[in-house]
Amino acid sequence: MDQKVKITSLKHLTHDVLRITAEKPAQLLYHPGQAVDISVNKPGWENELRAFTFTSLPEDNFIQFTIKTYPSHNGVTNQLLSLHEGDELIVHGVFGDIQYKGEGIFIAGGAGITPFIAIFKQLEKTHSIGNNKIIFANKAKEDIIDEERFRTLLGKNFINILSNEEVAGYEHGFVSAELIKKYMSENVKYFYLCGPDPMMAAVEKHLASLGISKEFIVREGF
Repeated sequence: MDQKVKITSLKHLTHDVLRITAEKPAQLLYHPGQAVDISVNKPGWENELRAFTFTSLPEDNFIQFTIKTYPSHNGVTNQLLSLHEGDELIVHGVFGDIQYKGEGIFIAGGAGITPFIAIFKQLEKTHSIGNNKIIFANKAKEDIIDEERFRTLLGKNFINILSNEEVAGYEHGFVSAELIKKYMSENVKYFYLCGPDPMMAAVEKHLASLGISKEFIVREGF
């Protein structure tokens, strides 16, 4: 389903995160939490595919992505930084294992928050936020994506942990079994994970040590 779409807006959210909105391809189907392979419609870049998570909802009449950029890699995300409204992306296949199954704790590292942006938009729309919580791990406060929005949506159930700096009101260090236990309540059933592979592997070990069965862990497979 390779389709070319025009970019309608580009916005910088943080020092290295770009939010791109584009036209929605015809017959595009996905559920909140899924991703799609994207390439840039420029000579030499048409076949350089990268996976980005939709941060728009399936029923929106546009598609949107929230993308952490790496200019030093001189790759696709660096190309995205040079694009303008009217430039084109090529949308390829949709995939992804994360989808909402019920209330729980969402544990994200850095750009791993992106599947959860769409899921929480859906929960907000259906008035189903409930007692869902997010534990969001970043290096520094300036790296937190959509902090104000999540704080407004979740209040005390939006927990941030920073590894490289100590800030009042924010947890410090890395996601540990102790941290997860601190924010678990008796009725927590599901744990949703998305982040760098080493972090997800560590968090899965922590969950196992807390007696959480794998059937209640929802994580991204790619």
